[in-house]
Amino acid sequence: MEQIPAFLAQNVLALRRARKMTQASLARLAEVPRSTITYIESGEGNPSLKNLCKVSAALQVSIEVLLSRPRSDCMLIKAGDIAMESRGGGTSRLFKLLPDKIPGMEIDRMEIEPGGKLPGMPHLEHTKEYLTCVQGEVLVTVAGERFQLTPGDVLAFPGNRPHSYHNSGSVLCITVSVVTLAFGAGPSGRGPD
Repeated sequence: MEQIPAFLAQNVLALRRARKMTQASLARLAEVPRSTITYIESGEGNPSLKNLCKVSAALQVSIEVLLSRPRSDCMLIKAGDIAMESRGGGTSRLFKLLPDKIPGMEIDRMEIEPGGKLPGMPHLEHTKEYLTCVQGEVLVTVAGERFQLTPGDVLAFPGNRPHSYHNSGSVLCITVSVVTLAFGAGPSGRGPD
């Protein structure tokens, strides 16, 4: 508990610098006095919850990230340590590739056995899913519309629509799914349609 002000100081400083922001620009964005940022980064500040929320929003991270033990810029997660969920009656495996919780973003590798089906979970409103077929082939159904993907193909679709994946081939299908917030993006993903 005594280390939290030091963690906060290190995290705010590192995040501000990574974003190439000055203390003054962070203070303006967070709508707090510059002295608040100075005190936080000195390790002596005791910001109110309101100011902590403003700073975390300005840096686009959770309060949890600001208060946690600083991590190295690089993190190696060994294959055996990647979180895996078995789905589709055991015919599919979902590997969570994003070790950090980033609001509005998911990155998953899906492995689907031949003939296996994986129902998709509709994501939040304003999300887009970008599915890349790496190996095999996959039939993706989005709100009743069907798309056949082979290696190298990418399917972009609104993440909040009902969708499912089916390995229509004879070999293991491997895909990578990226789900992200896409405010202002139309169905094409290139901006308002």
